Amino acid sequence: MPFKNLSWLPLVVEINFYVAVAMVVLGSLLCISSASYFEFNEDLYGALDNNLRIIMVYLALTEVVVVTYCYVMKSFHYLILMGFFLLLMIGSMQFYGDINSVEVDTNFSLFLMYTGVSHIIFALIKKTTTTQPKKAL
Repeated sequence: MPFKNLSWLPLVVEINFYVAVAMVVLGSLLCISSASYFEFNEDLYGALDNNLRIIMVYLALTEVVVVTYCYVMKSFHYLILMGFFLLLMIGSMQFYGDINSVEVDTNFSLFLMYTGVSHIIFALIKKTTTTQPKKAL
């Protein structure tokens, strides 16, 4: 059976995580340019349009800081929180659209779902494959 030896799974999860991080950073930063992957509704103008774009820029900055911190400290459990934060942003984006009576691109939900789940799975795999030395009492 091909699934008996799953030694390749952590590598695939890690590659997927790096793709997700690149998507968050590049996708978020591209929102401030005309080359954005996301459609910004024509109802989003002025402050509303800029608010959503600035949220995405903050998301990119937060992503870089959290991932860098996790690698420097060799502690990946914070990525679980980042993943849940990304998943919570799906509801936040819908709420933002409802409050401002505008339609928000559905690609935001798919983007946040993929990246959030990727962060959580990567952190869980890292947590189970990394052994911490036992502290003496």
